[in-house]
Amino acid sequence: MRNKDEFLEAQKYIPGGVNSPVRAFGSVGSDPLIIDKGDREFIYDIDGNEYIDYVLSWGPLIFGHCDKDIENAVINTAKKGLSFGAPCLLETELAKLVLSKFPHLDKIRFVSSGTEATMSAIRLARGYSKKDGIIKFEGCYHGHSDGLLVKAGSGATTFGYSSSLGVPNDIVKNTHLAKYNDLNSVEECFKNADIGVIIVEPIAGNMGLVPGSDEFLNGLRKICDEKGAVLIFDEVMSGFRASATGSYGLNKIKADIVTFGKVIGGGMPCAAYAGKKEIMELISPLGGVYQAGTLSGNPVAMAAGLASLNKIYSNENLFINLENKSKFITQAMQEAAKENGIPLQTDVRGSMWGFFFNENPVTNYAQALKSDTDRFAKFHFEMLKKGIYLAPSQFETCFVCEPLSQASLDKTAQAIKESFKAL
Repeated sequence: MRNKDEFLEAQKYIPGGVNSPVRAFGSVGSDPLIIDKGDREFIYDIDGNEYIDYVLSWGPLIFGHCDKDIENAVINTAKKGLSFGAPCLLETELAKLVLSKFPHLDKIRFVSSGTEATMSAIRLARGYSKKDGIIKFEGCYHGHSDGLLVKAGSGATTFGYSSSLGVPNDIVKNTHLAKYNDLNSVEECFKNADIGVIIVEPIAGNMGLVPGSDEFLNGLRKICDEKGAVLIFDEVMSGFRASATGSYGLNKIKADIVTFGKVIGGGMPCAAYAGKKEIMELISPLGGVYQAGTLSGNPVAMAAGLASLNKIYSNENLFINLENKSKFITQAMQEAAKENGIPLQTDVRGSMWGFFFNENPVTNYAQALKSDTDRFAKFHFEMLKKGIYLAPSQFETCFVCEPLSQASLDKTAQAIKESFKAL
């Protein structure tokens, strides 16, 4: 098995053998696959095994692997140069396209990662509100910048850290934790601190798929208006995934700043933050909030993002079809769970779907942690044996892609049926 040997080799040179923690498969008790290539909804490991991919690079590949339109856009642009460290026309073109779909957002700044987007958005929001205190929510993950590694979700949940070594207490003292889908906990934070920023995943994807209720999100909007705080929606995951305009397309709730990532780069490293004119014009070179990046807005990433978003906006039935695929899978899971007497919770938002081995509905982080992670690990193992590639953590979201065929969906449903029986 080359997979095992090559992972052992990688561990000699790369910490844990991976460049992002959850890839290590630690929470499912096995070794990761070493991927050789992808095609449409499939990935292939270096042993030549084929898998139906529901991770899709953790979200960006809404059109699957090696989509010809995105691939050609990248190749043709790369032939003219990979990066200039100077303005290019593609930056403006992508900016105009994104902003045309979000009437409450006036300007956008491109960066290279979701972490960079949320870190910069918080700095900007603090600069605008002139208050140091921020509220984040238990289980919401906004990247690995120091001030946000406080009881974070995603990989941090999988490995049991409530914070990170190397983060000074002085850095996180202004970060206040509230309970997701609980406005009372938000009000308590405002009583105890001078809060200028609330950052939230309106559709949380890093403690598993846990959507914020409309009541909760509208409540955050109202609180920020009353208290003079800036509301940031982190849509690095849900943007262009839950709908063509992320959570906004579902509830029309207007955040002051929105962060984007993943799909906006079409598989290339790209992210962004966008907001109202009066906020965004505080960014250097116009204002006193500093943020810069050598590869920000590089032409190859811009070309991939343009190709990806243009395909999204040229297909009015795209998200209807994607949601039907997501629901097909979760319905198969519900039927198999019922047949075998196994507690299960599922949810769908567009091309995002998730599940918990849990007796009760999950609306926050504490409830997510009550899920049966041992059962999840066994289920993951069974599905992988049957050629189905799922995220190796109970606390992640799954995705479908546009080329996912009915044959692959049927194969997935059969694998689900057999795997639940084995549980």
